[in-house]
Amino acid sequence: MQPEYSNCEFDLDRVLDDLNFKGFSLIDQLHPLSLMQKLTNECTQHLNAFREAQIQNGVVSQIRSDHILWIDDQLPIAQQHIDVLHALGQEINRAFYTGIQNIEAHYARYNAGEFYALHRDNPQQKNHRVISSVYYLHQTWQDSWGGQLRLEDKNGEWHIIQPRPNRLVIFQSDLLHEVLMSHQQRLSITAWLRSASSAWSS
Repeated sequence: MQPEYSNCEFDLDRVLDDLNFKGFSLIDQLHPLSLMQKLTNECTQHLNAFREAQIQNGVVSQIRSDHILWIDDQLPIAQQHIDVLHALGQEINRAFYTGIQNIEAHYARYNAGEFYALHRDNPQQKNHRVISSVYYLHQTWQDSWGGQLRLEDKNGEWHIIQPRPNRLVIFQSDLLHEVLMSHQQRLSITAWLRSASSAWSS
């Protein structure tokens, strides 16, 4: 089965099976290349507005060094990507009764030497994040440039996911993961599909 929303075409049944059995899935060539280019342009046009993600309420975190720009109505191209995530979230709701209701998202920039150490996006299940997603924006990427997502699936197996252009990674927000040090500027959209309460149980 393929989704009917947007111009995206991917195997929805495979994605749902991946989430069920592994807790994560990859969707390559998510968007038409024209939309990917528009997203990249919107991101790069606002690079001066990014802030250091490691500074939260005046406190410096030692586990991350990336830069972010939260997405709102002033970033209309990014909203097109979020619309696709909303539709995907509804499919996940129908399959797993997760209660996904809303999405929070930001553009992310990893400069050379930046990273995000091991963590979970839903620690102690307090922030209602059900599904995490990362969409890679850059036009090209080489394995030697680093910036990979290292993730432990729900069966305890570790995976190294390359940040391929136009690739979407989705995974349960309670899975342990990290972003390995980047050796080249890496651009992406990170988003969380949120519910009113925690959805996944061990």
